[in-house]
Amino acid sequence: MSCISRLFLACIACTGLAFPSYAEELTGTLKKIKETGAITVGHRESSIPFSYLDDQQRPIGYAMDLCMKIVDAVKTELKMPDLKVNLQPVTSSNRIPLLQNGTIDLECGSTTNSVQRQQQVSFGPTYFVINVTAAVKKSSKINSLADLNGKTISTTSGTTSVPLLKTYEKTQNAEIKEIYGKDHAESFLLMADDRSAAFVMDDILLAGLIANSKSPAEYKIIPESLRQEPYSMMLRKDDPQFKSLVDKTISGVMKSGEIEKIYAKWFTSSVPPKGINLNFPMTPAIREAFKNPNDKGV
Repeated sequence: MSCISRLFLACIACTGLAFPSYAEELTGTLKKIKETGAITVGHRESSIPFSYLDDQQRPIGYAMDLCMKIVDAVKTELKMPDLKVNLQPVTSSNRIPLLQNGTIDLECGSTTNSVQRQQQVSFGPTYFVINVTAAVKKSSKINSLADLNGKTISTTSGTTSVPLLKTYEKTQNAEIKEIYGKDHAESFLLMADDRSAAFVMDDILLAGLIANSKSPAEYKIIPESLRQEPYSMMLRKDDPQFKSLVDKTISGVMKSGEIEKIYAKWFTSSVPPKGINLNFPMTPAIREAFKNPNDKGV
């Protein structure tokens, strides 16, 4: 090697420069965030305790806490400590389109990771596992899924409960009339006001809505399940750079044991705004998801 070559390499080392590599160039969501100076987090307004509004109309919850871990990781990765964080409410119906068109960069709520949805979006590691079932009034005399035959039930537009109900009707030769709420709060109200006999949704969301209702003792959740489903945060499809950061961040929270504290904060402790404890300890399926982080859909 000539003296000039050695001098050139020494100069590079001293200045901290490196030859550009396509693998190191920002792409997808991280590139968008770097260029705009902001990240937009999509959140729900009534998915207790995952993503909902407190008494100051600020989005809080289990999913929000996890997504803020991702926001912090983005700040570190991009060396942008003052990164602007925009909060955008989404619904079951518009969450995927708003993610795809760039309105939001990350969706933090109560979204099921399904194989069908994976054709449109990607998911981070599973952070909760639920059972799809029904909430009813204790006075309804509905004790099983079979008792829904001939009844009107409510569910939320754009959720996996809709196709599950249709499959159940077909396979069980059941006749069920469905009416749809725009969000979980409205769907629950349809049942509470006797416009439907049952509200079919994820068990933990039903538990949250019942606990925060005016008369929790009036309601119950039937023990049967239409399907077990994993929840996770949504991100844009075909964005390996951002997905890698999301996976590393959330897997780290799980492997370190920090997830235990975050879970206890929202599921076995009093939560805002009413200070109600959902008393929903970790199930074996949830513990397994934390032990072996994965993004498998149903």
